[in-house]
Formats: sequence, structure tokens, C-alpha cells
Amino acid sequence: MAKKKFPLAHVYRLLEPGPVVLVTTAHAGRTNIMAMSWHMMIDFEPPIVGCVVSDRSHTFGILRKTKECVINIPTVDMVKKVVGIGSTSGRSVDKFKRFALTPGAASYVKAPLIEECYANLECTLIDTRGAARYNLFILKVHKAWVRPLGKIVRTIHHCGRGRFRVDGSMITVPSTIK
Repeated sequence: MAKKKFPLAHVYRLLEPGPVVLVTTAHAGRTNIMAMSWHMMIDFEPPIVGCVVSDRSHTFGILRKTKECVINIPTVDMVKKVVGIGSTSGRSVDKFKRFALTPGAASYVKAPLIEECYANLECTLIDTRGAARYNLFILKVHKAWVRPLGKIVRTIHHCGRGRFRVDGSMITVPSTIK
């Protein structure tokens, strides 16, 4: 079968790097939650994560001011809340209340954990050189929390236009890397 052209504006759908996450921030007594799917691992130890946060979002300004956040990893059972969070601005809405989520105390940063999420990564901002041009922030993970859910964690992966891929099966292929 012959390949056909694919729209450049949709290339992100082919390279989607990982699960949709919920980024929490806190500033001046208010919290915020942002849905994000553009992130990547940059280094292993310490864990360094790159993420793209639109300069039009409420989170962009808060992250630049506070230099900290929590990356929360939801599971498929939260998909409707994730879409709602991604479709709502935190400038005028308390997303924890609107979406009935529980803020948890972090141990390294002031931003809250989302208790309903499978995992939480407490992060500080370590590099903003890419923020002005590409909205790219580099974060260092200081604390990581995970709630064991069994063998397979079903995370969601954004494919554009309200479509998500769900992790499901897992395969194991032996590796020679030690």
C-alpha cells in the first residue's frame, strides 16, 4: 500500500511522547491544574523532564514565578476530568473544586499533589532558556510518589481532536543491558 502525505500540523499525533499529565502549581494562596501531553525525559539520575507549557496558559506565568510544580499522572478512569481540566482556564476557576479532586501536601514543593492520580513528581524549574522561544521548561524531579495499582497501569495518551490511546497490554523482551 502506498503511503500518503500527512499534515505537518498533526505530526505531534505520531510522536506523542507519553501519558497525559496534570501539572499543578500554587501561587498567592491559589492552586491551578493544567493538562499537558508535551513532555519528555531528558536525563535519568537525577530525573530531568522537559515540558512545553503554552505562554497563553495560566500555568506559564505561575511556573515562571514560583519555579516549581507537580507532574501528576492520571489513569484512564480520570479521562473525563482530564479533558475538563484541559478545557478550562484556572484564571477564574478552582479546578480542584470544579473537578472534585483532592489536593495533597507535597514534601519538597508548595504545589499540591493530586491524590486521585497514580503517580506524582515534585519538580523545580532548573532551566528557562527555551521558554521565551519554544515555551520549553526544564524541570528536575526531587520526589516521586506512586500508588501501586497492579501489573498494568492504564494511562491515557492524547492523539488530538478529543481522541486518546489507552495503555493496555505489556510485553517483555529480554535485554542485554545491565
